[in-house]
Amino acid sequence: MTRARSFGLPLPGTPGPNNAITDVPGVEVGYTTLISGDEPSSSPHPPSFEGQAPGTVRTGVTALLPRGRDGFLDPCAAGIYSLNGNGEMTGSHWIAETGALTLPVMITNTHAVGAAHRGAIEWALRRLPGFQEWMLPVVAETWDGYLNDITGDHVRPEHAVAAIDAASGGPVEEGSVGGGTGMNCYAFKGGSGTASRVVAHGADSYTVGAFVQANFGGRRQLTVCGVPVGADLADDNPIEDDDWLAPPGSGSVIVVIGTDAPLLPGQCTALARRVPLGLARTGAYGAHGSGDIFLAFSTANPGAMSIGFPRGEPGYETLRFVPWNLIDPFYEAVVEAVEEAVLNVLLAGRTMIGRNGHRSPALPHDRLKALLTARGVL
Repeated sequence: MTRARSFGLPLPGTPGPNNAITDVPGVEVGYTTLISGDEPSSSPHPPSFEGQAPGTVRTGVTALLPRGRDGFLDPCAAGIYSLNGNGEMTGSHWIAETGALTLPVMITNTHAVGAAHRGAIEWALRRLPGFQEWMLPVVAETWDGYLNDITGDHVRPEHAVAAIDAASGGPVEEGSVGGGTGMNCYAFKGGSGTASRVVAHGADSYTVGAFVQANFGGRRQLTVCGVPVGADLADDNPIEDDDWLAPPGSGSVIVVIGTDAPLLPGQCTALARRVPLGLARTGAYGAHGSGDIFLAFSTANPGAMSIGFPRGEPGYETLRFVPWNLIDPFYEAVVEAVEEAVLNVLLAGRTMIGRNGHRSPALPHDRLKALLTARGVL
């Protein structure tokens, strides 16, 4: 799998050992990838489940667990930000109200939000038999209808359960996997991507990780390491050349930021507000047809963010946090990690053919390298 750094891109900052959101201690990522149907595909992934409804299926579910499977009931400080609200992230109102995130975070396609939501609940009920209190899972989406039979009932609750069960730390697969399977980015093959940065804070060091489901951008906007390469790669652009219903730049992007730095909920929101700056480095401007919605969480202060109904005498909780006037390095880490995660998506992509013969081409590595070499970047 080609990634931005192995490609030779001169990106700033120091990544963690896996250059992934899983570099944040405890964070786990899992996928269910669904590929089936008569149209050929270059993806190596077989259909994940038998007995799917007929149709050209290029979709899936991604699960992110901030504290792993065993810590899913311990809330994290969290915040959200929407640059453009043409999309969905369930549970976001409760995060805005309480600043707390519980349960796995799910990402899928637009029409599968309900199935992934129910799957997260069923997974939790399997761990908590007889549990009767309310649950508000976070499920975010981007639209994969160019390649996928999105109106077919292909994603089911058990696929979300399987994605959570598959979650692990360590290296994270990128490209056409999980919820990103059928997505497009800058009219090339898009999908799932991640990156991380190590941030020094006095004698301590923390990790900021980004996970991106990239389904946004018009071809001519694409910028790599400051070089506007999109216009020079404007050919072989079936997504925009076809008589397609959506204008260039339509789609969506979901970004999840995780860190082990001790942050207040408002500081998590501030990190989420920096995500668009990283996207803009790759050429995005937040098109009207793109839902650009972002979540940030901190795994620090375990046990201190309880939002349930207390039993016994009232008490207090204490949150340790980075002072506001020292938070800038964490902002910078978000911008850098988001930019690199998008580039990792593009470089991992392979040409995919989907619904009605629609084709999403891979970013041509050799042409990109020549363009960047000519500009002195490589």
